Amino acid sequence: MYQASVPVFRRYLARMAEIAERVGTEALEARIADSLPAGQQFAMAAGFALRIACPLAGREVPNLPSALGPRLAVARAMLGAMTPAEFEGAEARIIRHEAGFAQIEQTGTDFLFLYGLPNFFFHLTMGYAALRAAGGQLGKADFDGFHSYPEGFSI
Repeated sequence: MYQASVPVFRRYLARMAEIAERVGTEALEARIADSLPAGQQFAMAAGFALRIACPLAGREVPNLPSALGPRLAVARAMLGAMTPAEFEGAEARIIRHEAGFAQIEQTGTDFLFLYGLPNFFFHLTMGYAALRAAGGQLGKADFDGFHSYPEGFSI
């Protein structure tokens, strides 16, 4: 459970921080239709990272700074302080949480794979897509940090 959550969240929080720094504060106001602005989508993804990892590790979910840069940095640091041992038995833990106005009860496995990761990537992708739709010069390599393409190639 640790391996499927903490390294994933930390990697993509770092990607969001790089993207946010690159596009600048004004661009983070971009949105798709009536969705939240890109910056808020990234902030929500940071919140989800801890809303998911903390209960799995048996920790309380902390309050995060509201400013995006510090929020991403604090979330990454808190995740970085977690250990695999804290996640032992997490797959069977019963996690009670809210999804909007719904009260949900899930095993740790379902909480991570059916709720947590999808919601984290939803907000990350919405923010990324809003920036792209607003003309941000971003590509797949910016999203995942693995891909590489020649200059002028677009995906």
